[in-house]
Amino acid sequence: MGTVLSILGLVCSLASLVCSIIILIDAFKKEVIKGVLCLCLPFYILYYAFTQFEHEKKGMIIAVAFLGSIVGFACQLGAAAVAAG
Repeated sequence: MGTVLSILGLVCSLASLVCSIIILIDAFKKEVIKGVLCLCLPFYILYYAFTQFEHEKKGMIIAVAFLGSIVGFACQLGAAAVAAG
């Protein structure tokens, strides 16, 4: 069971990373300073994603980018708990 949770956590984290990179690329295309702010300030990417990010699948990309990281983290914690005990 721990292996399944670990793999699921890895898949969710990778999907989140890909969607975050899509948002980051859009930020750099608009203005370099916005891209740098997305890289350096942890919550600026949230602000940018909701207010300035333009894409035909905006809702799905934002959902996967942020919820995927939360689900991935929770799955990795669950896998660690199963492995520990």
